[in-house]
Amino acid sequence: MPTPARSSNPFRVLTRHRNFRIFWVGQTLSQVGSWMQTMAVGWLSLQLSDSAFVVGLVASVGAVPIVLFSMHAGAFVDHGDRLRLVRVTQSILLAQAAMLWLVTITGHVSVPILLALAFVQGLCSAVEIPARQSMIIQLVGREDLQPAIALNSSGFNLARVVGPAIGGLVIARFGIAWCFGLNALSFVAVLWGLMRIRLAEPPVEKTVRLTVTGVHDLVARSSAGAAEGLRHLARPGPVRDLLALVTVGALLGGPFLTLMPVIARDRLGLGAGGYGSLLATVGVGGLLGALLVAGPLSHAANKGRILMTAGVAFPTLLLGFAYTTTLVMAYVLLFATGAAMITFNALSNGVLQLLVEEKYRGRLMAFYSLVFVGLSQAVGSFALGALASVVSAPHAIAGSAVVLITASLSAVRYSDFWRRV
Repeated sequence: MPTPARSSNPFRVLTRHRNFRIFWVGQTLSQVGSWMQTMAVGWLSLQLSDSAFVVGLVASVGAVPIVLFSMHAGAFVDHGDRLRLVRVTQSILLAQAAMLWLVTITGHVSVPILLALAFVQGLCSAVEIPARQSMIIQLVGREDLQPAIALNSSGFNLARVVGPAIGGLVIARFGIAWCFGLNALSFVAVLWGLMRIRLAEPPVEKTVRLTVTGVHDLVARSSAGAAEGLRHLARPGPVRDLLALVTVGALLGGPFLTLMPVIARDRLGLGAGGYGSLLATVGVGGLLGALLVAGPLSHAANKGRILMTAGVAFPTLLLGFAYTTTLVMAYVLLFATGAAMITFNALSNGVLQLLVEEKYRGRLMAFYSLVFVGLSQAVGSFALGALASVVSAPHAIAGSAVVLITASLSAVRYSDFWRRV
């Protein structure tokens, strides 16, 4: 039984596990650059096109490879060296950011180039996300998995606060290209950390090297592993029920960030700096939610009830934000929305990883990234951008929020998974 002091300290995992401490610092610094790039790409695509549809398209195209290949990548991750895969994919992402900087600073950037580079980023992410997420348990063990995942989310949200804030200043002072240049430099931090981490190779690694003799064999094995993983995740039980709710939430909830440039400029009358401040406000709320999950809530006996409370609160707050025209109220609602969203995401991620068998962990995280990054952007962001071009951005966000509220309340009434976790 953990002591009260242990339960209330969200940073205890950093002091107990050297590998995770190195990983967390590097990832957080890199995420600052990634959020600078995310907000800059959204603003740049709006400048180039003046179209909410194109903003949604640029955000969604990078998710297409995740939709197509993430389950295959998850099967590969389950039979490979996760740390090595993360190192390689992060190196490619560094090159992608550097290319984005180059074409922007030389004046050759265009919407087709943004789409192409987003697709490259998606290819890397299809492998990198499940490898990185499923590696966390190797860094901290099962006992500290939930607080480690939550603390990882806190780093992500800290970066969401700092990254857009810095990005707005960089755009104002130096130009939008330098958001991409600084992001490329930030990958040096994460690669430095990854090179310092030492993990024992999984026993299955040698088997894969001996038996996989070509690309055709690798694809066949990955396809079979992906199908096996999907069958396992689709079995009746709490994993399937929670994944269903997570899927609906990712499709209808997360994509509201895609339309944030449109809301900032057209509804609230803000520039690039104001847009960055809106994203940062979501990050501050998310940081609070993540720290609560990493600390006081990490050993709570009623995680399921807390999870469902956050699952209902998130779309309710989002509905309020959709129609606010007051900047102060927008900040308040975005702060609370970020807290509810990340509380739900961090708790669901940790609960799912504890429920699934170790041999399926990579495929679980692949499906998680397929939903949260792939379907959320490729389907959710694209559909929301298209809908916004017809009925306006606020109406599009509000419509998604109403459907998600209905789905969350239905899960509370008709499913009992949240009582069992």
